[in-house]
Amino acid sequence: MDQLHSIRVFVAVAETGGFAGASRKLDLSPASVTRAVADLENHLGVPLFTRTTRVVRLTDAGATYLEDGRRLLSELDDADSAVTGVHGTPRGRVTITAPAMFGNLYVTPLVADYLGRYPDTQAACLFVDRVVNLDDEAVDVAVRLGELPDSSLQAVRVGTIRRVLCASPAYLARRGMPQHPRELADHTVISSTGLTATTRWRFADGDDTLACDLRPTLMTTSNDAAITAAAAGLGIARLMSYQVREPLRDGRLQLILTAYETGPVPIHVLHRQGRRPNAKVRALLDLLIEGLRADPALHPSA
Repeated sequence: MDQLHSIRVFVAVAETGGFAGASRKLDLSPASVTRAVADLENHLGVPLFTRTTRVVRLTDAGATYLEDGRRLLSELDDADSAVTGVHGTPRGRVTITAPAMFGNLYVTPLVADYLGRYPDTQAACLFVDRVVNLDDEAVDVAVRLGELPDSSLQAVRVGTIRRVLCASPAYLARRGMPQHPRELADHTVISSTGLTATTRWRFADGDDTLACDLRPTLMTTSNDAAITAAAAGLGIARLMSYQVREPLRDGRLQLILTAYETGPVPIHVLHRQGRRPNAKVRALLDLLIEGLRADPALHPSA
C-alpha cells in the first residue's frame, strides 16, 4: 500500500463529502478511490467513514485522522518548498477565509487576480462571519477585522475601518438628526449583530466610553439586510464603513453621530507562524497585502 497516496485520497473524500467528488478532484477512477480508502482502513484497523446509500460521514477515528492527515500533507508541501524555493512557480490549492461581506467585496477580486496570474493554482474561499481556526480547518490565509488575541499566527496589518451609524436622508428628515447617542432611544434602531431583544452600542464620549442599551425594531444577522432596511428609511443602523461605502457615496445613506465614533478597527492578513510559506501561499499573501493596503476604502478617513 502507498500510504501517502491513500492519505491524499482519504483527505479528498473527507473534503469533497464523497467518493465521487474525490474521484473528480484527483482525476482517479471511483474504484481507485474506494480501494485506496479501504487499504488505509485495513492498515489502521478502524473504519474512517460511515457509508450509507446517500451520505458518507467521518467516524470519530476518521475525524481525528483527518486533522493529522491534513497536517502531514501540509508539512510535506513545506518540505518541498524548502528544497525547490519559496519563489518557485505557484501551483496547487490555497484556502483563504474572511468575513462574508468583506470577502465578497474586497478579497474575491484579489483572488480572481491571483488565479489569473497563476493558472496552475486553485482557490477555496471560506467567507463566514465567525473566527475560523486555521489549523483545524486547513486554512492557509485569513483576513481578520478587529484586534487580534495573542496567537501563533503571523499577522500583517493592511488597513483600518470604522464603526459608523447611518440612516437615509428621508428617515432623518422625518425623525430628526440625533445630536447625542442617548437620543437613539427615541429612534428606530436596526441591529445587524444578532437576534437578541436588546443591543448595546458603545461610543466615545471625550475620554470616556458611553454604552447605550437599545431595543431594535429590526434584528437581523445579515449586514446586507440592515443596509437595505436603513436605505429604505426604516431607521438607524450601525455598520462598518466599508459595508456602506457605496450607499454613502450615492446618497442613499448619511452618516450620523460621527463625533462619537469609537477608534478605528484594524484589518490584518494572517498565516500560520513557524511555517515557510510555499510559493502559492507567498504569492497570495503578497497580492492581498498590496491590494488591501492600496484600497482607499480601508482607511479611517474612507
